Amino acid sequence: MITYDPLWQTMQRKGITTYTLIKHYKFSRGTLDSLKQGRHISTATLNDLCRLLDCPVEDVLAYRPDEPQDS
Repeated sequence: MITYDPLWQTMQRKGITTYTLIKHYKFSRGTLDSLKQGRHISTATLNDLCRLLDCPVEDVLAYRPDEPQDS
C-alpha cells in the first residue's frame, strides 16, 4: 500500500501548508483531496511535488506492505 504520510511531514518541516500549495503554486484542490484520501496520483503530480518541495520521492510517499487477509 502506498501512503502519503511522508508528504505531510515534509510539508510541515518545510513550513508549506496546503493553502500555500493551492494559492501560490496553483495546486489542485482535487489532487490534494486524493492525497488526503490515499488515492492514486500521477507520476507528473509526484514530480511536481518533489520539485515544489525540493525533496526526493521518499519524502512524499512510502510503501507499506498490505496486511494479510484472513480467509
